[in-house]
Amino acid sequence: MSILIKGVRLNGETTDIFIEGNRITEIGDRLGVEAEEVISGDGMAAIPSFVNGHTHAAMTLLRGYADDMPLKEWLETKIWVIEAHMTEEDVYWGAKLACLEMIKTGTTFFNDMYWHWQGTARAVQEMGIRGAISAVFIDLFNAQKAGEQIALNEELYAAREAFGPRVIFTLGPHAIYTVSEEALQWCAAFARAKGLLIHFHLAESEEETNRCLADHGTRPVRYLEQIGFLGPHLIACHCVWLNDEDMDILKAHEVRVVHNPTSNMKLAVGGVFPYPQLRKRGLITALGTDGCASNNNLDMLESAKIASLLQKFHTGDPVVMPAPEALEMITTQGARAFGLESGLIEKGRWGDIALVDLNHPQLTPHFHLASDLIYAANGSCIDTLICDGRILMRGGRVEGEEEIMAKARERAFDLVKRAAG
Repeated sequence: MSILIKGVRLNGETTDIFIEGNRITEIGDRLGVEAEEVISGDGMAAIPSFVNGHTHAAMTLLRGYADDMPLKEWLETKIWVIEAHMTEEDVYWGAKLACLEMIKTGTTFFNDMYWHWQGTARAVQEMGIRGAISAVFIDLFNAQKAGEQIALNEELYAAREAFGPRVIFTLGPHAIYTVSEEALQWCAAFARAKGLLIHFHLAESEEETNRCLADHGTRPVRYLEQIGFLGPHLIACHCVWLNDEDMDILKAHEVRVVHNPTSNMKLAVGGVFPYPQLRKRGLITALGTDGCASNNNLDMLESAKIASLLQKFHTGDPVVMPAPEALEMITTQGARAFGLESGLIEKGRWGDIALVDLNHPQLTPHFHLASDLIYAANGSCIDTLICDGRILMRGGRVEGEEEIMAKARERAFDLVKRAAG
């Protein structure tokens, strides 16, 4: 498959972009090449597609189901209760809806942790985007459950290749308050042996920190260092309750961190992601939406705007996390966090590209693209999306979107009915 984008704005200049297979092979003015698909870039700007660093994709089915509740009560009395009734088919349609929403708003990669791994993997395989997918690993400090979870993850790892290269198997131990020390150590060892990433909730709440101090005599980050869990394989999500020593330890172990501003604000976790301190230390920092039960959407441009404004408000510094940095967090930094060959539009990289409609009202009069995208626009300004050599959306339309929304709506209400008994 070959795709030629003609006369598109890229870094302020008008140019052509030629994608052959799944990689950018030529960038230049009026390329004399033929392609199977030709896209007019007139009135468009080409940008790297977005990376969503932390999701629970199938929670699209729970969007708006349990809002305005404290985190612990929300998890224990609503979310975990209804999730116990989810089937693989529920997860499949919920994840397809998530993929649809991400495609419509410019995202081609997401990092996911949820139940029924195969359901999400099937959705990613069919929808054409990329996903780092982990099964939730929770043993609640029960040795039998830990053994079952280990066996499940070994089975899923062995079966991963059946879903193709866009589905990346990862490990998903939930958090220190739901996973035993022995299981965390197994995850770290298995990840190192197999070259896998670990998707993990870290330092999300003050309660988590206080409980770790009571149980282990130290803070979560130091505890994880002591048990050998930290390393560049770790994608640590939230990281709100960090002190200077915690951040130094994360840097020493090259941990990648993911900020989830909308979820943290909605669930009132009581702290703010220490972005200036993490950036000063040079940690790779990405952005995520979290699940749709705590955001309630998967729009990365909206999350980037909220992240930037939250940092300005919290620090009292109007220049902290400027628009270009916020945009980098969902493109370049996100790609670095997950080892992706995307994040920049350059020859040799994956041709994972979003085309922005510059005639969109929110992009008018259009002085600076980064500022317009972060502070003015949202995902609705994305006209076309390309991933892995395939056009996933054109003219704002995705093939089969009506059926996906109808089936997801049907599964969501049926799930609530089943859970109610």
